[in-house]
Amino acid sequence: MGLLDVLLGRSKPVRPDLDQLFGLTSAAITLQAASDLRPTGMGAVCFAAVEGGAFAETQQDLRALLPSVETSQDGYGYTWLLSRHGPEETTDLVTDLHAVNSALEQQGFGPQLLCSLVSFKDPADRTMALVYLYKRGSFYPFCPLPGEKRDSARELQVKALVANDLRLEEDLSRWFPVWGAPGLGD
Repeated sequence: MGLLDVLLGRSKPVRPDLDQLFGLTSAAITLQAASDLRPTGMGAVCFAAVEGGAFAETQQDLRALLPSVETSQDGYGYTWLLSRHGPEETTDLVTDLHAVNSALEQQGFGPQLLCSLVSFKDPADRTMALVYLYKRGSFYPFCPLPGEKRDSARELQVKALVANDLRLEEDLSRWFPVWGAPGLGD
């Protein structure tokens, strides 16, 4: 970072650290021990698809690597890859998410990656996700409510619970809603 960047208040963007995803395993244990939230066994990776043979080939490789992964597109045109495991198989789920992110990154499609998430439910069947922002290298909780509303108080409670397990996004304006993300409504 140069002197001009310092004077203008610019900073280097945080580099993604995909190994941070493995912190989700300990965060899941923390949430089970300290709250009523349990893993659902579902997680997803979101990315912006691009045209071209290299990207299509990478997607085929991902399907071969993880044949049970489900693909969908949201209303904004982003592609989601959903992986399902048993609720007790959080480590396997996180390994799948890491594999998808790594494969896209290694093939030069890292800039297309948006986020990854692992979902949780409470006994009242309310969902919550821990979301990893690829470009920020950080996590935040997302607690949707019916009618595209958020339970902000619960998000802050979850943040406090997993603060020792995950690198959390401190800028709350970057806690973007992921309405309708696969795994949150299933």
